[in-house]
Amino acid sequence: MKTVPKERKSAMIMLRKLCVSELIGFEESMAYGMPGYKNGATVEVAFNSQKNYIALYILKKDVLDRYRNELKGISVGKGCIRYSSAKKIDFDIVKRLLIDTVASTATICPR
Repeated sequence: MKTVPKERKSAMIMLRKLCVSELIGFEESMAYGMPGYKNGATVEVAFNSQKNYIALYILKKDVLDRYRNELKGISVGKGCIRYSSAKKIDFDIVKRLLIDTVASTATICPR
């Protein structure tokens, strides 16, 4: 968090807070240079401040696919949501994504 630009810091803190509170049974760790949350051996959720966006990785494809329509106007890939601005993050949707990740029995999407 020390290197996060000040205009993104509160959003990054909120993402971590939501991950810690909603990902019950998950272990928090640093994975690939960013906070990651795993249930067992595999990271299922992560986030990071990239050069041009804030990335939120939701690696259970079934969960991310369920929210694609609600994420219109946001860059969404196979397992990554890219927010061009911290102001574009809808934390209610993030919370639901996390809750659904806990409930999902699907495997994570392949790289």
